Amino acid sequence: MPELQRLRPDHAPALLAFERENRAYFAASVPDRGDDYFTHFEARHAALLAEQAAGTCHFHVLVSTDPNAHGEILGRFNLVDAADGSAELGYRVAEKATGRGLATTTIRHLCTLAAEQYGLTTLRAATTLDNPASRAVLTRTGFTPAGEELLLDGRPGLGYVRTRCSTASPAWHTASPPNASTTCAR
Repeated sequence: MPELQRLRPDHAPALLAFERENRAYFAASVPDRGDDYFTHFEARHAALLAEQAAGTCHFHVLVSTDPNAHGEILGRFNLVDAADGSAELGYRVAEKATGRGLATTTIRHLCTLAAEQYGLTTLRAATTLDNPASRAVLTRTGFTPAGEELLLDGRPGLGYVRTRCSTASPAWHTASPPNASTTCAR
């Protein structure tokens, strides 16, 4: 099973490879990062680490534990704009790793980290209406439609929210068994 790791400086080469290898795949369902992202990747990575050190964001990578994969990154799972007990969830999973339940399992784990390590009580997410895989992952992991329709890169989308269960149960709400796929992210 892959391991969720907090983003570190030494993840940079594998993360850049992940983004390059999956660029066209991601661009089919989320806005493309643009050439500038790849040209200035090193500076962007340093900026993300600075945001994380400041506590305003929590970046994670899903790393393969296969000894032959040499630390290959299979996904990104981020909690951005953390403030007042709330953050925005963004995620993307490599095309070759979809359909195995990794997004669902990892988001459930990340929700536990959000509550127990980062003190977050509310997570928000958004996806386009034409991305049924992402909508299914969010639903499986306890997110509910927030009711507002959005425009995401000119495409109709929907916001989602996930809050703690009742005060009688401090655990995060979880839904059905895993079997998911793809994307979002910062």
